[in-house]
Amino acid sequence: MKRNIFACLSLLASALFLTVSSAAAASTYPSKPIRIILPFGPGSSTDVIMRIIIAPLAKSLGTTVYVDPKPGADGAIAALEVARAAPDGYTLGVGSGSPMAAVPYLRKNPPYDPVKDFTPIVDLGRYTVFLYVNSALPVHTFQQFVDYVRRNPGKLSYATGNASGIVAFAQLCTLTGMKMLSVPYKSAPPAMMDLVAHRVDAMMDPPTTALPYVRKGQIRALVTTLKARSPLLPDVPTIYEAGVPQFSITNWMGLIGPAGMPADVVKRLNKAFSEALHDPQVQTQLQGQAFMASPSTPAEFGAFIKEQEKSYAELLEKSGFKPQ
Repeated sequence: MKRNIFACLSLLASALFLTVSSAAAASTYPSKPIRIILPFGPGSSTDVIMRIIIAPLAKSLGTTVYVDPKPGADGAIAALEVARAAPDGYTLGVGSGSPMAAVPYLRKNPPYDPVKDFTPIVDLGRYTVFLYVNSALPVHTFQQFVDYVRRNPGKLSYATGNASGIVAFAQLCTLTGMKMLSVPYKSAPPAMMDLVAHRVDAMMDPPTTALPYVRKGQIRALVTTLKARSPLLPDVPTIYEAGVPQFSITNWMGLIGPAGMPADVVKRLNKAFSEALHDPQVQTQLQGQAFMASPSTPAEFGAFIKEQEKSYAELLEKSGFKPQ
């Protein structure tokens, strides 16, 4: 009997110690630099936008916050490293459609579960995306592009820097009856270089790397995939104006961490990033990237990830994609 009582007291003491230790860790957080692993390479839209967002965080969090690009495998390499990290709030990652919604469907044996293996922290916002073609193509409007591809089935190619681009083109081709070749890249910047050099014919991407080439006439922006025109290129119509109102892919970005993070740490990070998104200087710079901030609670972002995973799976299945 005494032995059982002693065992119970030991378990209670251990549980109390862990609770107190966790609370103490949360109350002193952060006490060292915070690393944010990016699923795409240096110079990508995600890289540029995250650097803008974290600029004021050194002051609000009292420590250095830095990015660590780990491109490859449609963002799965970066996401897997986040999932395997200690849940102490010092290794975080970017959650987006590619690693969190597309990869789980496209892999027969997904390397992680986008819901169970991560902690949602905050929704950061939405990218503005344009459909670009290289200047050698004899098309200047979206309808001309569709007609030209239909007349040349399987002869034209599109570049993608992530799985979200694959999903977007898959839906676009399904809706318009186009047949194109997919050319995947580890990240968007090298894909954009090949579009400019006429090695590929089309690409969907935010304006971060593309805008200078559009203004020089080296590539053409035919439509934006959002429901409103972008002030960066106000003469470019939306895909809805161009006659494809069924197009539904939205490019999004949020902050995630490993599963099991302390609630107080998540709350602190959510508050800091939400405040950064309301910083006037940050907002001005994000507008220059045509990125629309949409801060949320952790619960709201978690529900959004679940919805996006289901939506991507349905779209890929309808488009004929099979897990590999």
